[in-house]
Amino acid sequence: MASSSSTAVETTTERRGIPGAQFVEDVETYLTQSGLDVNSSLSFLQERLQQYKLVEMKLLAQQRDLQAKIPDIEKCLDVVAILQAKKGTGEPLIADFEVSEGIYSQARIEDAGSVCLWLGANVMLEYSREEATALLQKNLDNAKASLEVLFADLQFLRDQVTITQVTIARVYNWDVHQKRRMREAVTAEKD
Repeated sequence: MASSSSTAVETTTERRGIPGAQFVEDVETYLTQSGLDVNSSLSFLQERLQQYKLVEMKLLAQQRDLQAKIPDIEKCLDVVAILQAKKGTGEPLIADFEVSEGIYSQARIEDAGSVCLWLGANVMLEYSREEATALLQKNLDNAKASLEVLFADLQFLRDQVTITQVTIARVYNWDVHQKRRMREAVTAEKD
């Protein structure tokens, strides 16, 4: 078994700016080392828990955005691949496209050597089909890699939330236990 000074607090780590939570094994040593009383410690831990929840909400929003973006990029890649397949055949591609929300039109696409990609922020650029495929594939790979990193960040964050909740419970229970012992000691002195 380790000594009491080393078991009080395990080392914390950080992941992409998210501070690691401390698992408190010995509450009394933790309070002594941190220089906090129980209420201050609980307030600090509750504040940290709220910060974790805020970061979790932001990461979940980023995850939703990426999960919505990936199918769009894949659709664009599919369309460029269809255009590439029709290249040189002489037959036009008939496509339905959305003009506005709920309003569609039909287009006849002749053998075109380039495609226009909507990059966002009111920017559209014309690319050759090969360049468009390369750009879209790169964007798809980046989005998938970002999604994996976000997933890992969320998993780390959930671990920190769990550790913090357990620590709050341990500090609170320790405080209740100490107050009960003090009451028992006072009643024992009176008897």
